[in-house]
Amino acid sequence: MKIAFIGLGNMGGGMAANLAKAGHTVRAFDLSEEALGKAKEAGCETFSTASEACAGVEAVVSMLPNGQIVKSVYQSDVIGHAPGDAVLIDCSTIDVATARDVIAAAEEAGHDMVDSPVSGGIAAAEGGTLTFMVGGSETAFKRAEAVLADMGKAVIHAGDAGNGQAAKICNNMLLAVQMIGTAEAFKMAEKLGLDPQTFYDISSVSSGQCWSMTSYCPVPGVGPQSPADNDYKGGFATALMLKDLKLAMDAAATAHISPRIGALAKELYEAFDGSGNGSRDFSAIITEYD
Repeated sequence: MKIAFIGLGNMGGGMAANLAKAGHTVRAFDLSEEALGKAKEAGCETFSTASEACAGVEAVVSMLPNGQIVKSVYQSDVIGHAPGDAVLIDCSTIDVATARDVIAAAEEAGHDMVDSPVSGGIAAAEGGTLTFMVGGSETAFKRAEAVLADMGKAVIHAGDAGNGQAAKICNNMLLAVQMIGTAEAFKMAEKLGLDPQTFYDISSVSSGQCWSMTSYCPVPGVGPQSPADNDYKGGFATALMLKDLKLAMDAAATAHISPRIGALAKELYEAFDGSGNGSRDFSAIITEYD
C-alpha cells in the first residue's frame, strides 16, 4: 500500500519505520531534516511538503503535536491533495471536538477518516506494539485497521468519530492517578521500614496491583525494566502526561462532570512539570516524595 506519513517525531518516526518494514511504500514528511533523514534510513521516501507526500496515496497517517496543527495540516495539505478515496488516519492525541471537526470536513470531501490515538510510548512505537483506540464509522475503521495493524498489537474500535480521543484521555487520566498512588505507596512503605522489593512482591499479587506497579514500576531496580532504571529518561514525558490531563479536564467540562481525583492529578503534574521536570518520564513524580 502507498501511505503518506506526516509527523516523524519520537512516536511517528518509529511508526513510519514499521510501515516501511511491513512492505508499504511510505511517503514521509516532517519539518525536521534530522527526522526526515532517519525516515529515509528506515526505508521511507521523503518529501519537502506534506501535500507532496499525499500525492497518489491510498492512506494518510499523521502523528502531530496538537489539535490546531492537525486541523491546519488536514485543511491545507491533506484534503484536496490526497486522492478522494484515500483513508485518513490521525494518530495524534488532541481534543475531542477538533477530532470530530476534522473528520466531518474529511467526510464532506468524500474521505473515510478516523481518529486513532495510541497507547504504549516510544518503545512500543519502535517495536510495533502500540494499542490504537479508533473513532469513526465502521467502514472507516475496517479500512484503517489494515494499516494500523502493522504498527501495533491491538486495534480497537471505540465507536463514532472522536471516541478514540475520548478513550485515550480517560485512559491516561486513570494512568496518572494510578502512578501517583503507586509512587505514594512505595514511599510510604519505605518510610515505614518496608523494603521496596518486598512491598512489590506483596502488593503485585494483592489488591493494590496495577499496571503502574507491575509493568512500569517507578522505583529503580524493582519489577520489569522501566524508565526508573534509566534515571527516568525515555518513556512517556511528564509534559505529555500533563497535556493529556489538560485535555481530559477540558473534555470533562464539556461533559458536565467534575473528576476530582483527575483534577488533583493534573495539579500535581502541573507543579512537577513547572519545576523543570517536563522531559523526565512521568513516573519520576515519585522523586517529589524524597
